[in-house]
Amino acid sequence: MAENNLLYLSQADVVAAGISMAEIIDALEVAFRAKGEGRTEMPPKPGVHPGGGNNFIHAMPAYIPDLKSAGVKWVSGFPENYKQGLPYISGLLIYNDIATGLPLAVMDCVWITAKRTGAASAVAARRLARPESSVMGMLGCGVQGRSHAEAFQVLFPLQKIMAYDKDPAAAQRYAEEVGKNLGIEIVPVKTPREAVSGCDIVVTAGPILKVPHATIQAGWLDEEPSPRWWTTIPSGAGTPWHRPPSSAPTTCLS
Repeated sequence: MAENNLLYLSQADVVAAGISMAEIIDALEVAFRAKGEGRTEMPPKPGVHPGGGNNFIHAMPAYIPDLKSAGVKWVSGFPENYKQGLPYISGLLIYNDIATGLPLAVMDCVWITAKRTGAASAVAARRLARPESSVMGMLGCGVQGRSHAEAFQVLFPLQKIMAYDKDPAAAQRYAEEVGKNLGIEIVPVKTPREAVSGCDIVVTAGPILKVPHATIQAGWLDEEPSPRWWTTIPSGAGTPWHRPPSSAPTTCLS
């Protein structure tokens, strides 16, 4: 009888695998193309919502023959976790053998979720944003703010990021850490409007909320010196946006 060895990968193990953002973007290109051409199985994700509010725990199964991959992610998002010093996102990913169905690995999904989300936005922006886009507005300076900056730098000649967070200290840390890691100028700003006006690409990287707070108002992206065409990336279901974001030409992704 064949032996089935189950591999467990902690978050540190996943990070130590050394997969680059460019490699993740390439893998998502394959996955999205396969999805669009009907070569995947990815049923709607079921979920539960312990405690109500904006809490969620979702199961996200998928089979992608083009990548010889099958598995499920069991992931939670609890927006109030920061009050206990805990992360917003946590969970596990189970990877299965597509020939036998046996589980091959169980791994932490936090790093994977962060990188995949930023990479997915970048894949879309590659087709919808101007290739010379160099100024990004970032609303939300946490994990997703970092992964999106990393992903977009792979595909665009980023020179500056206007960074806003409701916690000014978080925006300052973001400026210091991301600026050092990516070698680009990060400008912490005091208001959402400052993070939006005059940017080529705007990313909102906050938690998923049932009731949108609509912080970003119509017309903000039209203000001078805003370019004639910009791209908005509402990661997290687009909750910070007042719809429509503007009357000017734009691309809005979720």
